[in-house]
Amino acid sequence: MKKLLAIASLILSSTFGVVYSQSLPKPKHYLAYFTAEPLTIDGKLTDSSWQKAPWSEFFQDIQGPQLPTPGQATRMKMLWDKEFLYIGVHLEETDLWATYTERESVIFQENDIEVFIDPDGDTHHYYELEINALGTVWDLMLTRPYRDGGKPINGWNINDFQHALHLQGTLNDPSDEDDSWSIEMAIPWKSLSQSGNNYQAPASGSQWKINFSRVQWQIEPAENGYKKKINPATGKPFPEDNWVWSPMGLINMHLPDRWGIVQFSSVPVGTGTDSYLPNPDENVKRALRELYDAQRKYYAEEGHYASSLEALRSQSDLPELHFEVSATRFKISTPSLVDASQRWYITEDGRIWKK
Repeated sequence: MKKLLAIASLILSSTFGVVYSQSLPKPKHYLAYFTAEPLTIDGKLTDSSWQKAPWSEFFQDIQGPQLPTPGQATRMKMLWDKEFLYIGVHLEETDLWATYTERESVIFQENDIEVFIDPDGDTHHYYELEINALGTVWDLMLTRPYRDGGKPINGWNINDFQHALHLQGTLNDPSDEDDSWSIEMAIPWKSLSQSGNNYQAPASGSQWKINFSRVQWQIEPAENGYKKKINPATGKPFPEDNWVWSPMGLINMHLPDRWGIVQFSSVPVGTGTDSYLPNPDENVKRALRELYDAQRKYYAEEGHYASSLEALRSQSDLPELHFEVSATRFKISTPSLVDASQRWYITEDGRIWKK
């Protein structure tokens, strides 16, 4: 029951508490290099390939750099080969705390690290993975963002997922000060594909939407470890901090279009460097997303969708905009800047794709 209530609360806050058109931070990007050597999944990140892989920027507050710098540092690395996406995360931590041991527990009710992945970038059928300092896993698929009526598929699992932790300190022991914990993950491409045995690893140069979030609660010593600090003004625990790799601009991870970008490089890690190549169509997708947001606002005010840019009372530099509108649905499209023979589409459910 507690799990269902937590999910319901998240759905409600994500659906009704978000205004998209706030200031939008520029997504961060990371170059993931190829590893030709097998990795030992032990959580220590000491393999030579890990030593050669670059660290990401330090995580920031989910709302952006205008918020205070997190009190404890977090960074990540990524590598890949033909079978796995490898992720390593290092988290400074003075008080190692975790009590959930059952898989599919609502891990974010305590301190954790979370990974969000949208391979095709259409914002639908994306993946969420949460892990605590005990190594307990909650993995799920989201049909679409909660604000678009998405449902969490809690029964979905990352089959053949491998992970290990390394703790620099003592778990659930307030009598000492801890140093950090690190986690190493190997996520099979096959588990992130709906192609079954026909799955393929990403091609060199391809880009995926991805983000990382660290949930951090204010805690204090308790009889059997730690407990959340209570705000005397409310009688409830202080709100958790959300520290992320690529800031979202607001407190909501379930906006995949705002996540960062990982670009896969076939250059073996440590043998050379590659260049991140910004995709001009990311700007097209952002502009379409603004029109989508304007359509939602227009519908709330008028009871129907606008059938033109003029009716929408909005401005856009997108060329050859085409509106298709019915009583309950809309589709807006514009040409791709990368391939003029294709168009980008966005619909009332938030999905964005090219064909």
